[in-house]
Amino acid sequence: MKEPQRIIRRPLITEKSTLQKDEAHQYVFEVDRNSNKIEIQSAVEHLFKVKVNNVRTITVLGKMKRLGKRYGKRPDWKKAIVTLREGDRIDFFEGA
Repeated sequence: MKEPQRIIRRPLITEKSTLQKDEAHQYVFEVDRNSNKIEIQSAVEHLFKVKVNNVRTITVLGKMKRLGKRYGKRPDWKKAIVTLREGDRIDFFEGA
């Protein structure tokens, strides 16, 4: 199994993810593309000492970009929406 720090890349802090955090105890992370839901769940539980109820994953396709005449593509990446048990929270998102 991979190290938890390699599975969870960074938190995604957007307007929508802030609303999900406040209303449904859901936190959004950018994760390793090759990780599965079980690995993501164990990594979040290990890193933040919380209990995870549900994990949903989404593969986000990279955008096409242009620089002059040349076209390129940003890399694809994976997003995980993690639902925590009632009463648990991740203080990393609270700004404390």
